[in-house]
Amino acid sequence: MSFDRPWLLLTLLVIPAAIALYLLSERRRMRYAIRFTNLEVLAGVVRGRLWRPYVPLAFFLLALTALCVGVARPQRSTLVARDRATVILVVDVSRSMEAKDVKPNRIGAAQAALRTFLDRVPQRLQIGLIAFAGEPAVAAPPTFDHQLVREALETIRWYPSFGGTAIGDALAEAVRIGQEAVGGLDGNLASVRTAAAPQQAKGLVSILFLSDGAQTRGDLEPLEGADRARSAGIPVYTVALGTPRGTLDFGFGTPRGGFPNPNPTGPGRRVPVPPDPITLRAIADRTGGEFFAARSAESLQSAYKRLGSRLGRKPGETEVTYAFLAGAAGLLLLAGLLSALWSPRLP
Repeated sequence: MSFDRPWLLLTLLVIPAAIALYLLSERRRMRYAIRFTNLEVLAGVVRGRLWRPYVPLAFFLLALTALCVGVARPQRSTLVARDRATVILVVDVSRSMEAKDVKPNRIGAAQAALRTFLDRVPQRLQIGLIAFAGEPAVAAPPTFDHQLVREALETIRWYPSFGGTAIGDALAEAVRIGQEAVGGLDGNLASVRTAAAPQQAKGLVSILFLSDGAQTRGDLEPLEGADRARSAGIPVYTVALGTPRGTLDFGFGTPRGGFPNPNPTGPGRRVPVPPDPITLRAIADRTGGEFFAARSAESLQSAYKRLGSRLGRKPGETEVTYAFLAGAAGLLLLAGLLSALWSPRLP
């Protein structure tokens, strides 16, 4: 804990001064004799109550201490919202996201986790959303209106969810719109195309990337996309969703969205769809991000809760004066109540 005005901690000297005054007043009271006709009755009244007068005093001194600390403006180290920060959410919506090894299915668990993330991030954080399968698509450009991102999140399950997994291309697209978001906040979108543009995103843009499979399509390899993020100074936090035993049943019919679903493996075949944690871990390591393996909806929620409390923030100081003032008020009230309740009364 630190203090904005540490010199005001000198006011704590009033605590020993108050104790000294109390002891002095007690000594002066002892000089006066008390006449009481029945000493046995007096002893019975006093016995067992000698500690009571000191309890309200102790609470009063604690309240005084809290007030003295409060005027020094105490601060605690924490994460505070970073100005101009942007997070690009990237979600795999390929056909394998329909696998049910993560309940209710992978895409449903991902949507629920992203809602949790949106609940935890600072309101002044810009958030964009990219959905990708065989190619990336911007579902929501970076915006401060998190409700728009929520609405876009509900629509990604209706994207054509087949055609491969283009991890490298999705990373490159996230880097592009992240850089544009930083340039847009400066009021100069053209500047993001200059050589200095990558430096604009450094420390201001993060990518949160979720996928449940290996790359099968795209112009860029996953690590090539990671290199673009690293060059721009953008960390990529990756989540590998699913279990090694995840499978998906393929067959003829019309899947979600009304798109035909030809089955290259034959009717009624069950195809394994394991995640690719090795590639996603390598992306995180190369860009200075962090990797998470989510084999259940609970672990996925935990990862997004943790990231929602960290991304878009930086180390800083938060003032906690109000807590000390509230504590002092409560202690003063308690001291007053006990003093009134236990004030000396003779039977």
